Amino acid sequence: MTDHKIGTREEWLAARLKLLEAEKALTKRSDELARLRRELPWVRIDKEYRFETDEGPASLGDLFKGRSQLLIYHFMFGPEYTAGCPICSSIADGFDGFVVHLANHDVMLWAVSRAPVAKVQAYKQRMGWRFPWASSFNSDFNYDFQTTTTREAQQSGAVEYNFRKWDMRPELTAAEEGHWVEGMGVGVDWATYRREFHGMSAFALEDGVVYHTYSAYARGVDGLWGMYQWLDRSPLGRNETGVWFRRHDEYDSH
Repeated sequence: MTDHKIGTREEWLAARLKLLEAEKALTKRSDELARLRRELPWVRIDKEYRFETDEGPASLGDLFKGRSQLLIYHFMFGPEYTAGCPICSSIADGFDGFVVHLANHDVMLWAVSRAPVAKVQAYKQRMGWRFPWASSFNSDFNYDFQTTTTREAQQSGAVEYNFRKWDMRPELTAAEEGHWVEGMGVGVDWATYRREFHGMSAFALEDGVVYHTYSAYARGVDGLWGMYQWLDRSPLGRNETGVWFRRHDEYDSH
């Protein structure tokens, strides 16, 4: 017998209509936040970032592919990793299918990682993904957009991420004591794994000039993680105590 509150259909409907008002208020607030995002000042990008893609070398401007808007998902896949981060992989599973829709609405969506392009291509093939994915190996791009840090920053307690300075040393100590999973199945220790961060950035292209318009990190991209949007509407919600998910080809059954 369930411990959850049981009610009649009439009681459910009354409670649902009350919840609907809260959901509508949240939707309106979300619309307002979207408007405020669009009103952020744009920052001109003057640095010449270089990427490696399936078609060869590319600039940041080249990634627009003739569109005026560019969205980049900062995918955690460092040069030393043997596979992409499982968290980023689950997020990418969600956006792989709608990339074509964005591309036909004047928006290019790319993933960008520091892993060399050959590693990126091999992992993309393994996962069966279709979205464009560029390597920023040997570029300042990840560092400038706070999605890669250095060993020195980790050890000094001055990691910059999510618009703040962060002391990662307690986390690294806990990892050394065995309180953290090792490297999330990416073939590296925890400290190396945690030199990469996830996030997203948006750019605009006008009159040949690229502008940075928006970035979000950590739970700032939570709304883009499609799996959790479904779980939030399931009877038990997220219902988790740790990292329970795997890469989609690592489950025993589907």
